[in-house]
Amino acid sequence: MAFLKQEQLEAMGFQYLGKDVLISEKASIYNPGNICIGDHTRVDDFVILSPGSALEIGRYVHIACYSSIIGHAPVRMDDYSGLSSRVSVFSSSDDYDGKYMTNPCLPKRFTKTKHFPVHIGKHVVIGCGSTVLPGVHLENCSVGAMSLVNKDCKDLVILAGIPAKPIKKRSSMVFVLGSILDDLEL
Repeated sequence: MAFLKQEQLEAMGFQYLGKDVLISEKASIYNPGNICIGDHTRVDDFVILSPGSALEIGRYVHIACYSSIIGHAPVRMDDYSGLSSRVSVFSSSDDYDGKYMTNPCLPKRFTKTKHFPVHIGKHVVIGCGSTVLPGVHLENCSVGAMSLVNKDCKDLVILAGIPAKPIKKRSSMVFVLGSILDDLEL
């Protein structure tokens, strides 16, 4: 995997770019002026970042290959969070009831797109092939592979399934480790 050089990253015009940021030269970045990326973050091959408004990515975040973050409403990924391969995060969605058309190329009067912010909290990891829908807020949890997350979760659990539901408790050790790393950086 080849990463963009620092000069290339700076020339893209990000709203904020932290130190030690690695972005694959094969990633697709749209509207970089709406994107803030924290220190020690990595974006892998074939990732699509396409925020309509704001995309805020914290420190020590990893976004694995073929993942995407798309939509008009803001998306926030806090420190130590991550997306495994082929994760899709949407902050916008069309109305599929047949009363409106569904296509971003159409005039707005023919569509009924809804936009809701997404928040992926500290230490939240989302497993391979999962989808996070508009309006979801995740804290303290992790999401198993191939899950559809359509509701908030702020419990110390592992979610999985379609739709995602708690399947077991999650250890809180990850928060202790994150605190140690935070203290080392002071």
